[in-house]
Amino acid sequence: MTDPVDLTARLVRCPSVTPEEGGALVLLAELLEGAGFDCTRVDRNGTANLFARWGQKGHVKTFGFNGHTDVVPIGNRDDWKHDPFGAEVVDGMMYGRGTTDMKSGVAAFAAAAVDFVTDTPPDGAVILAITGDEEGDATDGTVALLDWMSTEQERMSVCLVGEPTSPDTMGQMMKIGRRGSLSAWFTVTGTQGHSAYPHRALNPMPAMARLMDRLASHELDQGTDHFDASTLAIVTIDTGNPATNVIPAQTRACVNIRFNDTHTGAALSDWLRAEAAKVDAEFGTATEVTIKISGESFLTPPGELSDMVGRAVEAEIGVRPALSTTGGTSDARFVKDHCPVVEFGLVGQTMHAVDERVSVEQIDQLKAIYGRMLRDYFA
Repeated sequence: MTDPVDLTARLVRCPSVTPEEGGALVLLAELLEGAGFDCTRVDRNGTANLFARWGQKGHVKTFGFNGHTDVVPIGNRDDWKHDPFGAEVVDGMMYGRGTTDMKSGVAAFAAAAVDFVTDTPPDGAVILAITGDEEGDATDGTVALLDWMSTEQERMSVCLVGEPTSPDTMGQMMKIGRRGSLSAWFTVTGTQGHSAYPHRALNPMPAMARLMDRLASHELDQGTDHFDASTLAIVTIDTGNPATNVIPAQTRACVNIRFNDTHTGAALSDWLRAEAAKVDAEFGTATEVTIKISGESFLTPPGELSDMVGRAVEAEIGVRPALSTTGGTSDARFVKDHCPVVEFGLVGQTMHAVDERVSVEQIDQLKAIYGRMLRDYFA
């Protein structure tokens, strides 16, 4: 039997801070090839990715797992009580960067897949699509894998993303969709001048204040059947003016919108630009708007896939996970264009935190849940 706890520890000891591979994908490829998986490195623009398939290419019944081995930086090393790449186990908890997000999830589904195809070879295929670019810009990770799969005519029928999904307790929640994410940067330009003679200048600050108030005060929606209400947060307003007697020429701000299926990124972009234009017309300023859409909202409607995941979790740990679309973005936003996708993983309380840690008991539970999903899917 493949030990997912030991595999998690070995992965954590690989210093795979985005964009470094750190040896994590090499380790996984060796494990998977030993179990009969065909493994291919799908690296793009310096980003390391691994595609692994057991079974016949193009099989009509193919279960896929998606996850990532890259991790965020550790921050200040002195703030850590435990070696961030040591995988130390203390009182049933394994410490280290990536223990929660998400080397434990990758270890659990890799171990489950290896044991499943070894013990009960299915009439079908199992695919693992593992990236080293989830914590970065995510332009050359899962996207690169899916592009390569399309070219090579590789296809998953369904996919399980192993991200941490439960806020507090194991099995609490699965994700059947995600909100969209959009960031917008505003640069409002006026005319610099002496603060004692404001009539000789055009102060961009009141215009920016008006614009930010209009955006923040606007109710985007009241939520939908499967999504909470969309939110807009002002994340920064910067002028960089150290002088008290100078009216600045420019000021900048940024907002982030997390939006549900009421909206599209394009429609929200049009609204933001229209609001900026209204303020410019009122104040005589000129506003430049730059927008980045990180992902659109999506939903995998409740049904066969989410039911199967829910039954597997309940059978193994006695908890039926709630269906949710909360949280930030994940690579499921890319997978959803390829096949139906659901996310289920561990408790995510300490991800990205100092002394990130995971319960070793829950790693074993997660492997058992993923193994049952495979058995149920191919039954």
